[in-house]
Amino acid sequence: MPYMIRTYDKPDAAALRAATRAAHLEYLRPFTSRLLAAGGFLEDDGSVGRGGMILFDTDDRAEAQALIDNDPFTRAGVFERVEVLRWRKVFFDGRDLSA
Repeated sequence: MPYMIRTYDKPDAAALRAATRAAHLEYLRPFTSRLLAAGGFLEDDGSVGRGGMILFDTDDRAEAQALIDNDPFTRAGVFERVEVLRWRKVFFDGRDLSA
């Protein structure tokens, strides 16, 4: 069962996020086959919001925690808070998995 990693940026971290974004994306690329979804939150006007989400396909909480602990955004101090939560797929990729 996957884990959702929800991140919350520190106030005024937009410049640090922008400066670290390329390293963050490069870090995640080797995990592409296990990333069910990943991305940053946006404001309604399309501007950069505060934080993001990763749905990581692993049954191991420690592995999900290590993924975010070693992320360049984490190491640079972008995040104010991070949540690592077990997530159940019910409706996913156009399918009903509830049965």
